[in-house]
Amino acid sequence: MALGSNQVTLAVANNFIPELWSDEVIGAYKQNLVVANLVTKLSHKGKKGDTIYIPVPARGSASVKAANTQVTLSAATNTKVTVTIDKHYEYSKLIEDIAEVQALASMRKFYTDDAGYALAKQVDSDLFTLAETFAKGSTAGVVGGTGAAMYEKAVIGSNGTTLYNGASSNAAAIADAGIRNMILQLDDADVPMDNRVMVIPPVAASTMLGINRFTEQQFVGNGDAISTGKIGSIYGIDIFVSTNCPTATGTDRVGMMMHKDALVLAEQVGVRSQTQYKQEYLGDLFTSDTIYGYQTLRHESGVAFVIPA
Repeated sequence: MALGSNQVTLAVANNFIPELWSDEVIGAYKQNLVVANLVTKLSHKGKKGDTIYIPVPARGSASVKAANTQVTLSAATNTKVTVTIDKHYEYSKLIEDIAEVQALASMRKFYTDDAGYALAKQVDSDLFTLAETFAKGSTAGVVGGTGAAMYEKAVIGSNGTTLYNGASSNAAAIADAGIRNMILQLDDADVPMDNRVMVIPPVAASTMLGINRFTEQQFVGNGDAISTGKIGSIYGIDIFVSTNCPTATGTDRVGMMMHKDALVLAEQVGVRSQTQYKQEYLGDLFTSDTIYGYQTLRHESGVAFVIPA
């Protein structure tokens, strides 16, 4: 008995077959991350709770051992850093059937790339806000400062020692002396010499090309840009460019030199993508999201600097 030609074929069932966008979005996400790849990461995936406490012990000191006396007990001083996992961001598109049927395949590629970029930009932006706590000296700045108080503990790029003044906008272009003084500040704070990086806005990249120490091959290194945004290195410190660097007063731009232990990023749900057919809208709902928290781990392990746009 013939059944006719109304079978539910693959073409007919196309709208009910889920598409796996996750790998594409995750790839785009990782490609666009800059700061998040340079800080300490904590995986909280699959775990319950919204708060992580990180112990921060103070360094001890050695004592002289005198003859016929007991050893000197070193007093322990411990503090903790609280990381609250309260950030949940998503990127969603509802693609109607007619658009899915008539649009080129490049539409999907754009949306997956755009989802990865949007989520990566949000994570990096949150980490960049913590640059306000990076301090010249022992006192941390206050996140969320406005006006003249914003980045009040940052230094200007030209010398790395003069504090930034938002009221007078004394920002100055990055210079070799400024880089060396920022390195000295980290050295004086006993920050480890490995895993140090600089993140600069594009305008500073142009200035860097005029610094001899940056362009000389022995200071640039082999030029192997393994990480996103890396353009070279100077004095053993890798340089990364990010268009997401914050804006201070007016159009002044903020960069930072830091060790990876300066900031911490805790991910509870990494970037995931889901699709669901919505019959009431005759379309596919595509959503990518992530859940995370972030905090300053050691503000003395970073230096924020301000340069003119």
